[in-house]
Amino acid sequence: MNRVEHIGDATLYLGDCREILPTLPKVDAVVTDPPYGIGEAAGKNKSRGNLAVAKDYGTMRWDDDPIPAELLDTVIRAGKLAAIFGGNYYAVPPSSCWLVWDKENGANDFADCELAWTNFPKAVRLIRYRWNGMLRANNEKRGDHPTQKPIGVMEWVLNLIPDAFSILDPFMGSGTTGVACANLGRKFIGIEIEPKYFDIACSRIDAAYAQGRLLP
Repeated sequence: MNRVEHIGDATLYLGDCREILPTLPKVDAVVTDPPYGIGEAAGKNKSRGNLAVAKDYGTMRWDDDPIPAELLDTVIRAGKLAAIFGGNYYAVPPSSCWLVWDKENGANDFADCELAWTNFPKAVRLIRYRWNGMLRANNEKRGDHPTQKPIGVMEWVLNLIPDAFSILDPFMGSGTTGVACANLGRKFIGIEIEPKYFDIACSRIDAAYAQGRLLP
């Protein structure tokens, strides 16, 4: 562990989740988007056709391979419930509740949808939330991370589990799950191994809490 930040009801760890997870108490739910080996960190997405000029995130190696099965098992066991984006890239248990995010991409070579495996005691759920270049639902800002999820989508996931008050994201990235938790009044624990994205996550979550403090 290299650094810990406390922001509102969020505790953020800079470090390797393999080292940090065993030190944490069990949470109500894990909501995360782990690397699944599609190479989005290696500048691949900058060549995709789109309505906006794609951002060059540089070349990094964290998305070259899926995380090991034993780590995924540790992640799932860290919470009473779990939602794992990219679960279709892993050997996960059967589930009655897959989450389907229709990105309303239009004609390009990005996937039309993203899937999240869950162990929620529900049926399959779907959200349509546009995330296509400069065409984005609610004009939401993107560009902090190559696999950044919309805040609206992560809030939707959390609203499916209203009794989960403590949320863990061991692959925090730019902190979208933490922002959603701040907006919905949930406690959040985030872990991120890349200092660049850790700093972005801290800034975004701090801004979410600052905005909340302005509301009655």
